[in-house]
Amino acid sequence: MKAELPRKGMTCADLVGELWDIGVIDTELNIRNKIGRGKFTAVFLIQCLEATGVSSLRLSDG
Repeated sequence: MKAELPRKGMTCADLVGELWDIGVIDTELNIRNKIGRGKFTAVFLIQCLEATGVSSLRLSDG
């Protein structure tokens, strides 16, 4: 998520708004801390990907 937000031209505040739109209610500070630590659940990752409009995920270069 650290790399994806700038790539999408988004800030953590933008992400909070997009997450709210899909029903994920959390504070900007909480989300910033999760992303900063790099430790969060797979569910949160998928919610963030959905909120940022990511439609595909490549797991390897092969």
